[in-house]
Amino acid sequence: MLKSLLNQQVTLYFTDGSYVRSGTLEEVGEQFIRYKDEYDMLYVPLTAIRYVSVNTKERDKPRVGFTPSS
Repeated sequence: MLKSLLNQQVTLYFTDGSYVRSGTLEEVGEQFIRYKDEYDMLYVPLTAIRYVSVNTKERDKPRVGFTPSS
């Protein structure tokens, strides 16, 4: 499943509650993944990852309101 996220910008959430964001998933192995951001390249064991979130653009909120009728 992680292989489908290769070369996409993701956020990794770890089992200890910390996270890294704004990086790309560069390689997925059987035991480790390689994650690269602007400053670092991380080799993360799969057992340390709680979940992975894909960074997407926020949707514009629909405008809700009423217009006065005459």
